[in-house]
Amino acid sequence: MSFATTDLCDDNANLLDDGRLAVLPPVFRHYGQRARFAGRVVTLKVHEDNALVRSMLETPGEGNVLVVDGGGSLRRALVGGQLGLLAQDNGWSGIIVDGCIRDTDEINACDIGVRALGAHPQKSAKKGVGERNVRVHIAGVPVSPGDWVYADADGVLIAQQKLVP
Repeated sequence: MSFATTDLCDDNANLLDDGRLAVLPPVFRHYGQRARFAGRVVTLKVHEDNALVRSMLETPGEGNVLVVDGGGSLRRALVGGQLGLLAQDNGWSGIIVDGCIRDTDEINACDIGVRALGAHPQKSAKKGVGERNVRVHIAGVPVSPGDWVYADADGVLIAQQKLVP
């Protein structure tokens, strides 16, 4: 899939104006081998607990993007190297974490795209607390299951409809 987020913004200004297309604030760092990735959104809402993240990434990704609302916590990592490998092996296009990741060298070796607020060495809890497939807010931007993510070096877009064939 070839696209540029700058062109998508220019070509869809009407969607930006009416809220059907949004740009995430430039607070996310890039990890993984895919600088550009896109896909349908699957959401999770968790707080410093990644058991649901693991269970979701164990399922077939089918080119989707897992969007994890971690509440912007900078106290623990929600995705590590094992989960990056799971995502790659199960066909996920990418992961966006409103929180931290760890094992960045391992994640950077994976053929996926990852955006996160930063890296943190401490692992998360494993209690399985959280919600699946609910509307979340990532850095203040509402994201619903079934939305589309488009990410490249210039930024991350959330669209309520598919923008590229």
